[in-house]
Amino acid sequence: MAINAALSKPLTLSPELQEVVGAGPMPRTEVVKQLWVYIKKHDLQNPANKRNILADDKLKAIFGGKGEVTMFEMAKLISPHVS
Repeated sequence: MAINAALSKPLTLSPELQEVVGAGPMPRTEVVKQLWVYIKKHDLQNPANKRNILADDKLKAIFGGKGEVTMFEMAKLISPHVS
C-alpha cells in the first residue's frame, strides 16, 4: 500500500515540466500519462523504434538536452523536475 500512496501523492512540477504536462501539482503516474499524451500528439516516437522518444525543444528542457531517450530513461529524467 505504501508504494501506491507514494505514486499517487501530488508532486510539485518544474516550470519546464508544466510546459508539457500542464499545471501541477499532480502524481507521478499522471505526469507520465500526460507526457505520453504530449509525445503521441506531437508524433515524437521514433518510427523505427517506438520505445524511443525524439525530443522537441520542450522535452529537451526536461531530458537534460538529449535529443532521443528511451521510455525507461524518461522516467529517470523527470525525477529532477518533480518534488
